[in-house]
Amino acid sequence: MIDVVNILNQMDSFMYYPYLIVFLILVGFFFTVLTKGVQIRLFVESLRILLEPPEEEGSVSSFQAMLVSTASRVGTANIVGVSTAICLGGPGAVFWMWFIAISTASSAFIESTLAQIYKRRDSEGRFFGGPAYYIENALQKHRVAVLFSIFLIITYAVGFNMLCSFNLQSTFMDYPFYNPSVTPAIVGALLAISTGYCIIGGGERIVSFTSVIVPFMGIAYVAICLIVILFNFKNIPSMFFMIFQDAFDFNSIFGGVTGSCMVYGIKRSVFSNEAGIGSAPNAAASANVSHPVKQGLAQILSVYIDTLFLSTATALMCLSTGVVRSSTVAGAPYVQNSIQTIFGSAGPIFIIIAMVLFAFTTLIGNLYYVDSALFFLNKEKEPSKRVMSIVHLACVLVIFIGATLPMDAAWAMADISMGGMIVINLPVCILLSKIAIGCMKDYEKQKKAGKNPVFKAKSIGLNEDTLDYWK
Repeated sequence: MIDVVNILNQMDSFMYYPYLIVFLILVGFFFTVLTKGVQIRLFVESLRILLEPPEEEGSVSSFQAMLVSTASRVGTANIVGVSTAICLGGPGAVFWMWFIAISTASSAFIESTLAQIYKRRDSEGRFFGGPAYYIENALQKHRVAVLFSIFLIITYAVGFNMLCSFNLQSTFMDYPFYNPSVTPAIVGALLAISTGYCIIGGGERIVSFTSVIVPFMGIAYVAICLIVILFNFKNIPSMFFMIFQDAFDFNSIFGGVTGSCMVYGIKRSVFSNEAGIGSAPNAAASANVSHPVKQGLAQILSVYIDTLFLSTATALMCLSTGVVRSSTVAGAPYVQNSIQTIFGSAGPIFIIIAMVLFAFTTLIGNLYYVDSALFFLNKEKEPSKRVMSIVHLACVLVIFIGATLPMDAAWAMADISMGGMIVINLPVCILLSKIAIGCMKDYEKQKKAGKNPVFKAKSIGLNEDTLDYWK
């Protein structure tokens, strides 16, 4: 009998080490140099931009667009993904998560700025766009744009949704009632039905839902993590020493190769913050701003919120407690064991609540991206209600199936489908980087002159015929 899980693991390992790992690091470094460290230089500016209202009343603001992308970034991976990386790769994975997040934040800036430049406007005044549009309009490569959209649908409708569902059911593994033959199916069914009900409202409902739930769940979760860390403040110095010592244990890294802290840290960071894979630009394009760079900067902040804020909170909370980490507790159990040291039996219950909220925002954000890709494939027309019903039904079924998968299969499928998006989107971003950099320079020039930057395509030598909005 064919060992499907083993095949998926081998494909996953082949894609990421060394090819995608090296590629991600080099591209992040390239964009950081090219933008002169925009993710650090203009960090304060990215905070200021979030306070700006949309250019037109009733349209999506920069803050709302950032929240939609954050809703997909922030999810079960911030808890289970981080735990898995530490338990299977070692504490050094935390450093590599930080490293890749800061470096690929520049990639997030480039892709989201491009999405804004090449965005379009529908008959009702709403904006839309993403990698498929800048691939088609700037490079005139329709088939590549279609291929990217197909990969996006596979990634978010199948890979990521399956993993999200698996991660949620894994939070119940340590409870006496957990039956591996029954419980995953029950959790999967409940999550699938609940998600199906929530997506009836469409895109506008997604924006309003995430605007309320994302800040609440993020702040509450980080607050709990900080309490646990403060109770273990004596362990903080040794904890950081352990992280950096393991991160630079090159004998261990190159000896274990695909199982090293570096590989786990980078893979889980990319999966969690999604910088450079081409998903967030779909949300970034929806913002009504006066200059494309404003949304590029907002997406940098989204990456930081996900990895440097939420994922780091999980990692430091777990490591500060000193609870045993191993492959047997990889995932939700390691986090639950850690929080239980301070909050007792209430701790794991809080994690379950957090995981449920994270799962909902992840799934709804994922389906927002799927709808965007379908819109492009349907020649920028809303698919019929019948088609959308079939798609949403299929997504709901996938959510149910995901809960019943083995852990290795769930993670490998998500990694592989995500890799397909990366190998299309990042090379395109490199080819179009001159346009994004020109846009950034235009923004900084206007800011230096004391103006509220307003973008005109001709100011950076763009052919207005290739654009729909910035004329």
